[in-house]
Amino acid sequence: MDIRYDGTAFSGWAKQPGLRTVQGDLEDALTKHPPGASVPGSIVVAGRTDAGVHATGQVAHVDVVSLTPGSTFRGLNVDTRGVPELERVRHRWNRYLAADIRVTAITAAPSGFDARFSAVRRHYRYRVSDAPWGVDPLCRIDTLTWPKRLDVDRMNRAADGLVGLNDFAAFCKQREGATTIRELQRFSWQRVGDHVVEATVTADAFCHSMVRSLVGASLLVGDGRRAVSWPAELLQEGERSSAVAPAHGLTMTGVDYPDNDSLAAQAEASRRMRSLDDGR
Repeated sequence: MDIRYDGTAFSGWAKQPGLRTVQGDLEDALTKHPPGASVPGSIVVAGRTDAGVHATGQVAHVDVVSLTPGSTFRGLNVDTRGVPELERVRHRWNRYLAADIRVTAITAAPSGFDARFSAVRRHYRYRVSDAPWGVDPLCRIDTLTWPKRLDVDRMNRAADGLVGLNDFAAFCKQREGATTIRELQRFSWQRVGDHVVEATVTADAFCHSMVRSLVGASLLVGDGRRAVSWPAELLQEGERSSAVAPAHGLTMTGVDYPDNDSLAAQAEASRRMRSLDDGR
């Protein structure tokens, strides 16, 4: 399923007791309008966004027990594969869900597909307004206000020093048993109009708070408080000390997958612990 959401009112993706989360809302919708005879497990997502982070291109999957082919299920026709009318399922979900989350597409996944492990890369965007009067009121939900004019050339030179297969421990919140080795494939800044600066960040995967930490370091370079070389120096030192940019400026914009024949192999490869030797 393809999903879009305004992350402002959510406590992140992952389900948490007593808190509103994207996963929680979606699983409530699945319980109310199941896409199969039963849904035995949780939703699996490509990127577990933090509280306040938005998405225009999130991808998730859920395993279901097939229905009887050719039958009728809750007013839906079931095809020869045991799959109900998915467009009508999507319509029911969106009627049930609040206005700040939409399921934009739902399909029966090909064999071997895993929304998280089959992905080959994730894409994010971060928006900042450095206008002297702040941020456009109509853009305040997904755009950070920055008090100083930003030098995009300095920011891009700093970003260039981070691209590649590296240990991003300096830019990640550590999680026990998790690697911080990632391949940052693109990190670039551009000015959009007179007062908005936008980052495009792409990697095979991201560790916790990695994108916002990369952005936070770049902003300090862009306003002149840090040298262009500073983010690369942090990377080499490996000690977490970078500023973390606020969540609301960040949007997950897309996920890339290989062709169907390679989905299972990609999922198996993604489950292996990364090493810096992988790129040699």
